[in-house]
Amino acid sequence: MDFDMLGLAPALLDRLKEAGLDTPTPIQAKAIPHALQGRDVMGLAQTGTGKTIAFGLPMLQTLVAQPGRPAARTARALVLAPTRELANQIAESLRPLAGGSKLGITVVTGGVSANRQINRLERGVDVLIATPGRLIDLIEQRALTLADTGILVLDEADQMLDMGFIHALRKIARFLPAERQTMLFSATMSKDMNEIAQTFLTSPIRVEAAPPGKPADKVEQEVRFLPKEDKVAHLAELMAAHRGERALVFTRTKHGADRLMRQLDRAGFPGAALHGNRSQNQRDRALKAFVDGNIMVLVATDVAARGIDIPEVEFVYNYELPNIPETYVHRIGRTARAGRDGRAVAFCAPDELEFLHDIQKMLGRKLPVTLEASWSDAPPPPAAKPKRRGGGGGRPGGRGPGGAGGAKGKPANSAAKPGGSNRRRRTSGTR
Repeated sequence: MDFDMLGLAPALLDRLKEAGLDTPTPIQAKAIPHALQGRDVMGLAQTGTGKTIAFGLPMLQTLVAQPGRPAARTARALVLAPTRELANQIAESLRPLAGGSKLGITVVTGGVSANRQINRLERGVDVLIATPGRLIDLIEQRALTLADTGILVLDEADQMLDMGFIHALRKIARFLPAERQTMLFSATMSKDMNEIAQTFLTSPIRVEAAPPGKPADKVEQEVRFLPKEDKVAHLAELMAAHRGERALVFTRTKHGADRLMRQLDRAGFPGAALHGNRSQNQRDRALKAFVDGNIMVLVATDVAARGIDIPEVEFVYNYELPNIPETYVHRIGRTARAGRDGRAVAFCAPDELEFLHDIQKMLGRKLPVTLEASWSDAPPPPAAKPKRRGGGGGRPGGRGPGGAGGAKGKPANSAAKPGGSNRRRRTSGTR
């Protein structure tokens, strides 16, 4: 199937050709025809499968066909994203497709001046891409109303829930008109995800591609059993054998990312750290330096695990295993992109055996072992489930990752009780 078989306007087809895109991905081929008909769409697909174009093309085509301009302090279409990086990447992907249409695309996220964003919204916008916390801030300051928003997109919706945005999403729903088209895209479908889908969608068409737990085909995976105290030296040894190749290293916590980056710098591997405690300018500079090849090492929390397209990442190191199995797939999905090959190396300490067990259970197979230890085959010990972290849902200002609070944000305790229950969700740690 080609894009010209999906019912897209000639102008959009021209933009796709200019971008070198001829064949839609499975999620694009399944979602676009229904979205063009104005139907609500629930798309289930892993990150990196082309979801931005899947919702972006029908959204842009619908807006172009509508007469008039947006009213002051309104948005004709709203795209919600969990992190600042993903919001900015969505905008970068959509702007070339909107070329020549006079549609304006605006991004509002935490970490930057709200006053500048308020000025941009004064004349109204066609497409607003926002993180939940900053969006609520702007609405409460009466800098924006969603009364005229006819199209809503929730991208990486399950990650928004993992980051504690469930209460923020419920609040945003109250500001939206009942008559609208909604497209929701997620990699997983949990109980809370079903609740959000019921809140936002009306008789949706459900489409699926790249089911959960299926990593990219070209990722070569392995696991190395190491005590914690040996991880830094072993990582430096592996990276020394592949100097000149980009390495993305994942930790579970912000402080752990900073500490590891300092240790690698002392070992002769300068790079940058990327996490929610860094300012927006610091995060932007770190990503740009990594993409441009000015640094070859980026140490990150799971803020970089999903939705961010960093080309030519040869190695992903899971320095610390995630405690959500699906997060492992998202992390290693940062390599082997656009048909390239990639390697994913997981380090497993004795207290991470349960996490490895859960990951392998989700994958349906054991990872190849390239470094064994005496305790490699030991049964995983019962691990205490961590308290829920992340913010944005529990406070109107959205003081969590991607929200308005930036580095000074505090976890919202109320986010630990979605739907008022006392059940705690397993999260991937502080981002």
